[in-house]
Amino acid sequence: MSDRRGSKPAAKHDPPALLGRLLFGGMLLAAAINSFRGMEGQIAYAESKEIKHADLLVPATSGMLALGSVGIALWRFPKLATGAVVTFLAGVTPTMHDFWNAPDEQKQNELNHFIKNGAMLGAALAFFHRAFK
Repeated sequence: MSDRRGSKPAAKHDPPALLGRLLFGGMLLAAAINSFRGMEGQIAYAESKEIKHADLLVPATSGMLALGSVGIALWRFPKLATGAVVTFLAGVTPTMHDFWNAPDEQKQNELNHFIKNGAMLGAALAFFHRAFK
């Protein structure tokens, strides 16, 4: 049976879309796992950025990223999964990678992370849009 676009396969089974979701979700899952492994350091870094309740927010947002990444990779609960990743990236990027406030020796590193997260946010928004079609 064809979808609304005619005889093309549904995006869920389209090989490029599947590969894209697996790569994107897999890389985000790796980032979430690294966050869990270095939780104390992640919390300390968030506290250095004056994030209130970092001891609660860092594990919660790492969990949100992990669940969202798996949901994207498997395309399960795509609205919730993509929304979680968009929310994570939209919140974390300007608060944790505020290169404009970084000391000169850290400015380039923070800018690199900001740009990387911005690109991932763009991809997450594209998946978010697709989840509602």
